[in-house]
Amino acid sequence: MRVKMILPALTEASSPFFRPIKYSLFPPLGLATLAGYLDPDDEVTLTDEHVQKVDVSDEPDLVVIQVYITSARRAYELADHYRAKGAHVCLGGLHVTSLPDEAAAHADTIFCGPGEDTWPRFLADLRAGRPAPRYDSSERTLAGLPPVRRDLIDRRRYLVPNSIVVSRGCPHVCDFCYKEAFFEGGKSFYTQTVDAALAEIDRLPGRHLYFLDDHLFGNARFAGALFDGMRGMGRLWQAAGTVQSVLRPGVLEKAVESGLRSLFVGFETVNAGNLKEQRKWQNIDRDYGQVIRRLHDHGVMVNGSFVFGMDQDDPSVFGRTVEWAVGQGIETATFHIMTPYPGTRLYARMVKEGRILHSDWDRYDTRTVVFEPARMTAAQLEDGYWRAYRDFYRWRNIARGAATKPTLRGKARHAAYAGGWKKFEPAWDVVIRAKRAGAALPLLESVLSGFGARPAGARAGRPAAGRGERPGGDTPVTIAETRLS
Repeated sequence: MRVKMILPALTEASSPFFRPIKYSLFPPLGLATLAGYLDPDDEVTLTDEHVQKVDVSDEPDLVVIQVYITSARRAYELADHYRAKGAHVCLGGLHVTSLPDEAAAHADTIFCGPGEDTWPRFLADLRAGRPAPRYDSSERTLAGLPPVRRDLIDRRRYLVPNSIVVSRGCPHVCDFCYKEAFFEGGKSFYTQTVDAALAEIDRLPGRHLYFLDDHLFGNARFAGALFDGMRGMGRLWQAAGTVQSVLRPGVLEKAVESGLRSLFVGFETVNAGNLKEQRKWQNIDRDYGQVIRRLHDHGVMVNGSFVFGMDQDDPSVFGRTVEWAVGQGIETATFHIMTPYPGTRLYARMVKEGRILHSDWDRYDTRTVVFEPARMTAAQLEDGYWRAYRDFYRWRNIARGAATKPTLRGKARHAAYAGGWKKFEPAWDVVIRAKRAGAALPLLESVLSGFGARPAGARAGRPAAGRGERPGGDTPVTIAETRLS
């Protein structure tokens, strides 16, 4: 059987002028995982449209397309093309699960939820000549997961080819997150066995890893055992975790000992009203300043994630957020405009309140306002979002952030990482178009290897100093407001 797997390009990734490095960070791991279930004699190709063109002149028997909201238009275009050529077309992913009826109009078979249980069933049905039009996931386990087909991935095209996922979902229930809709009908957070995760890590060459898990620390027992198993491997790795997980004693220390050097942290907002409204319970009454100090004291770089446009936000939120983030010495920041995705509680509430402006999915990109904000205009929200990015990554603010580091080496590392990430996008474009993004990996490893050592005099877990930095108070600019862009 001839199988073609496609990750269509997100709308915002298709600019002909320049390509930010974020669209060439990670290979399409989900599709490569599904490819592991195919028979050895199946002919399979995997195309990531973010880094290569889709050859539409071929004649596959089966086409599998992963759909995100801002790639839906392109995904449907490709699906319609291959259906017209007689291929059996499958669509799955976050957007398909949220709007299955919309997706079904462009597919022979759709998949709702994760595919570990439904994909093998579909393959058996297809070979028997009776594939169903829809498969809904209900059994949630990663037991017996086949090895990821990394042989289908051109490592040279990605800055971070060693991406890995060892769990599914997240134990939390934030209203703006797709997760609850995607995992409806079964467990919404589950992990591999530690032995299976370590075996997958062993298969990866080089030193660097990036865990793409929504919340690597979501099961503290699993995370601790995984980090114990990784100790001594000589790895340098990055991941995402919550405010709550950073403050939990013990696990962070094990992570650092096993090679953690950078953590993506969802601060989202420090306004208690926003946190309660979005059911971000895990951030309420947490000291954000202590989170950053704890990470920095352990030599871990911080990528802070912030969301603008929650109902308690007014036009002052942008400047206050940037000022706090710079003053805390956060190395990189990712900003988002709150986006009500179909299938989320946030979307349902916005529809009920009549605040959704349109359903042009191309514009649901977290950079464009698609709803009516409560305390500012749509123009103010969008302008403030772009201003926050410009201001945080101004050279003078990069220098201010670097100045918070106690050593000259630490200051240089901060400037190199923050400046290299956003200030040299034209240079990244040249590297990407030359299909050499992977050539920059040694530079990334070199920067990350400089982290991990505690600054002189630092003591992990020390109490917060100075004025309170907990969300929800009336403290001024010294506290943050909110969530690799």
